[in-house]
Amino acid sequence: MPADSRSRAAAVRRLERSSGSLATAAAARMEEAHPWYAALPAADRSWVNLVSQAGIAAFVRWFRDPEGAQAITADVFGTAPRELVRAISLQQTVDLVRTVIEVVEESIGDLAAEPDDAAWLREGMLLYSREIAFAAAQVYARAAEARGAWDARLESLVLDAVLRDDVADDVASRGAALGWRSVSGVCVVVGPAPDGDPETVAEAVKRSARHHRMDALTGVQAQRLVVVLGGVATGADPVPAARAVVPHFAPGPVVVGPVVASLGEAGRSAREAQAAAHAVAAWPDAPRPVASDDLLPERALDGDAEAVARLVEDVHRRLLAEDPSLVETLTAYLERSGSLEGAARELFVHPNTVRYRLRRVADVTGLTPTVPRDAWSLRLALALGRLADRPER
Repeated sequence: MPADSRSRAAAVRRLERSSGSLATAAAARMEEAHPWYAALPAADRSWVNLVSQAGIAAFVRWFRDPEGAQAITADVFGTAPRELVRAISLQQTVDLVRTVIEVVEESIGDLAAEPDDAAWLREGMLLYSREIAFAAAQVYARAAEARGAWDARLESLVLDAVLRDDVADDVASRGAALGWRSVSGVCVVVGPAPDGDPETVAEAVKRSARHHRMDALTGVQAQRLVVVLGGVATGADPVPAARAVVPHFAPGPVVVGPVVASLGEAGRSAREAQAAAHAVAAWPDAPRPVASDDLLPERALDGDAEAVARLVEDVHRRLLAEDPSLVETLTAYLERSGSLEGAARELFVHPNTVRYRLRRVADVTGLTPTVPRDAWSLRLALALGRLADRPER
């Protein structure tokens, strides 16, 4: 055997005899240098120690046969369960690998019988550490891909449950698994889906939501982009929240449902947003975005029973309960094309009385009779109320 071959074989034997003590020293160094390592559960620490022992053993084999480096480094991380990738970040893994390499490098002087042996060992350690770095990056890249695919499936399930208004108790836990924080309000935004890769669109929507301190779940359903926003103040106007993601929709009307208390109640917001998106074509000049509540008249004409019920209850019956003369005055005003004097003559009252009652109508319903669109909504609500309250024959 040539002298250099005998020296390499001797160095390999010394490495093999010292592998156990090197692994023990590496574990002690990791606990001393990295507080987060000491805080790991015992099971995770044991797996980390096994990985470090496998790494040192693999280096010994690699030093004996460098041609087998790729297969050996892949096996190093294969000893640990998948859960370890979630328990330890890539940065922490790099720190651990660096610590093990430092321990081995510090021991090279004791392991090498000749100066040339020390040079071989250091060179081999540098080359092997490069292979280990690539192997670690590959492991975490595969884990990230698998996690991304799982998150996409989970997000699709949550979104489908919200759109079907079939939100079970486990939806909140699924949302938490997707990073959904504890939020005070949720609303659903619906509009035309843009061209391009849906995943790229989804990431852009989520970035915009995070920039405005909101959570977002998103997906494309039947050529529509649906976004569930979280972190909107309960009871607040949903339109400002929707504006944060409107640029990501294709040209066309964008509708936002009402704000509800939690993800578990998001089905109601989704139901109203979808009904409004179906009816928004009846209002060509609708703002973008537009609240589903502002489309109650169009939704009622489109056959939305919920919109009909709300117009009847919130306008016609509420005005009757407040003061029947308000309904009488509003009817006279609307039938005379918004003429105060004409309504006053019809009711035999002063125009100021008509003006006063119309202000009360606005206070009770939130709709101003002197505004053309509100006047149309009021007229439709009165008609629906009369139909709903007509006596049965």
